[in-house]
Amino acid sequence: MTAALSLKPHIMVVEDQPDITELILINLRHNGFEVSAFADGLEAQQALDQRLPDLVLLDWMLPGHLSGLELARKWRAAPHTREVPIIMLTAKSEESDKLAGLNSGADDYITKPFSPRELVARIHAVLRRRAPERLADKMTVGPLSLDMEELRVRYRNEERKLGPTEIRLLYCLMKRPERIYSRAQLLDEIWGRQTFIEERTVDVHIKRLREALKEGSDMIETVRGAGYRLTTKHCD
Repeated sequence: MTAALSLKPHIMVVEDQPDITELILINLRHNGFEVSAFADGLEAQQALDQRLPDLVLLDWMLPGHLSGLELARKWRAAPHTREVPIIMLTAKSEESDKLAGLNSGADDYITKPFSPRELVARIHAVLRRRAPERLADKMTVGPLSLDMEELRVRYRNEERKLGPTEIRLLYCLMKRPERIYSRAQLLDEIWGRQTFIEERTVDVHIKRLREALKEGSDMIETVRGAGYRLTTKHCD
């Protein structure tokens, strides 16, 4: 299970103090992140079961039966969430507390109060460390190029007009050229665990992607019985 692919990295904020949550959301949106916020562990777990974020900002002290520490341990132990980066937010500043947070599976640990600029820098650092391809803004595979910052696709230096979903689909395929993705894997990458979306939805968007690429459509190859891949073998 991987994070659902978005044009922007998706950060889940799990924090029960509204003023801190609002400060975080404002700063993350300002810095180009997609954000969602939850006030307790149960809400966060339910959201995570539907869609994996690219990173979780997790408060140590949460209302209810699940603390941030317990959630971090739980997510690290579960196969579908173990790769999600976690930054722990807490007022606990003792060395033993930091060690406990890191040992629970957190990738980083930030104590309150914190600088919004430092928080954003830490998020970027963890994303690069855990999933460097998520922050790649430009990719080229053979004659095909994708600029995620400008949302522009070019084939042999000629621009192609793609919709947002087709851009996300192409981004996924370009990350690992020649790798075969099943329909289920592409659904997981792009839409997350939204089970009401049928696998044939992928076929619809693959068709649209090919139509938009025009003569570059041969790069999107159907592998019978397996799925789709991006290939350069037809680009002579």
